[in-house]
Amino acid sequence: MAQYDYDLFVIGAGSGGVRAARLAAELGARVGIAEEYRIGGTCVIRGCVPKKLLVYGSHYGSELADARGFGWTCDGVRFDWPTLIRNVRREVDRLNGIYMQTLEKAGVDQFLTRAALAGPHEITLADRDGTLSAKTILVATGAHPVIPDLPGREHLITSNECFELERLPESIAIVGAGYIGMEFASIFNGLGVAVTVLYRGDQILRGFDMDLRDDLAEAMRDRGIDLRMGTDVASIAVEGRGYRVHLERGDAIVADLVMAATGRIPNTSGFGLEQAGVELGLNGRIAVDEFSKSSVDNIYAVGDVTDREALTPVAIREATAFVETVFEGKPAAVDYRFIPTAVFSQPEIGTVGLTEQEAREIGRNVEIYKTRFRPLKSRISGREETMLMKLVVDADSDTVLGCHILGDDAAEIAQMAAVALRLGVTKAQLDATMALHPSAAEELVTLRHKWEPPEPVAGSDAAA
Repeated sequence: MAQYDYDLFVIGAGSGGVRAARLAAELGARVGIAEEYRIGGTCVIRGCVPKKLLVYGSHYGSELADARGFGWTCDGVRFDWPTLIRNVRREVDRLNGIYMQTLEKAGVDQFLTRAALAGPHEITLADRDGTLSAKTILVATGAHPVIPDLPGREHLITSNECFELERLPESIAIVGAGYIGMEFASIFNGLGVAVTVLYRGDQILRGFDMDLRDDLAEAMRDRGIDLRMGTDVASIAVEGRGYRVHLERGDAIVADLVMAATGRIPNTSGFGLEQAGVELGLNGRIAVDEFSKSSVDNIYAVGDVTDREALTPVAIREATAFVETVFEGKPAAVDYRFIPTAVFSQPEIGTVGLTEQEAREIGRNVEIYKTRFRPLKSRISGREETMLMKLVVDADSDTVLGCHILGDDAAEIAQMAAVALRLGVTKAQLDATMALHPSAAEELVTLRHKWEPPEPVAGSDAAA
């Protein structure tokens, strides 16, 4: 008889967990997987996919407004939230079913209940007595939204609850200005909701290139979003059918809903990790080596629970590398350079590589190429928004270190730019590439003039 019930047991059936379970099973391993909510994880059930569908839905208002300049009459237009959210939920259900069928077809045993570690090789399931055993255990439990610790925190919703709203609010206050906050601010604004963003920092999207941050903030304000930087929330109280958000500086705002978009932390509490000897790091993340192995030799972790790069494609690649390492005998470490990232705000961001600040901080001799222009479509629609494209180039080697885009289809452009940057493309090679005209993307291969900071005015502080 086998020493263990399973060769691999996966705790958490998000994108990373499902990929690892399927690949290992297809190699002939006996695999079990447990998920306490729904198969598919954050991305499929309450993250990337349903959020992107809401993004699409929120675009139609501005698209219909733009259509007038192209000769379309759009009278009597109205929006129905129940229709949109019902169709989004239907698509989520479809994808959940596909994920379950994929695991079943691969021969993976599925346990729709909470699992926890009872030891390095032992797993308990919440809906049954006894334990299961596994030679190797993979933890892929993801992360969850942070709720700020302040009076009235029980009144806050998170991005999770946005997909459960039966009625669209007339107004919403969003606490936090990271990518989740900016995406939902744009979604609600596009659907006609009055949006106020409250953030204690000096600018939105900390960690992104500063030109992207500044230009997006200006564009969002132009679309009617109230961005309040340098603003701390003191407390939240019920007022009528909505809430009063008291600010540290003494004033307050009133909104129908208040959403926390203040980050996410790994799901590691209550899984028996520390009792099994698994070392946890900052924010409770599972500390792993380059091959996703924890401090316990047979326990691995991938995805957001490790707090490396909280992106679905990263979790999938980590899971693939884990299977290659453990079940194929081909040690594989994930390369985290040049991961393309998008913010599906309005307008959207697509970015890959180093920001200008990051490149300077590591001592690179940097040249900056950038352009702002009004897209051709806007010439007819009448929209005043501009598009930004920026290249960060190593002046010594001519290698392109970063590519940053703000505007329509920025994410699609950044995906292909990521291929070029990963292959070490130089500015000269971009210059030698034939442009596709007329397109916004052609600007990346027609940028010829380096951007220089303006000369300080004599007698100014800068000149001093």
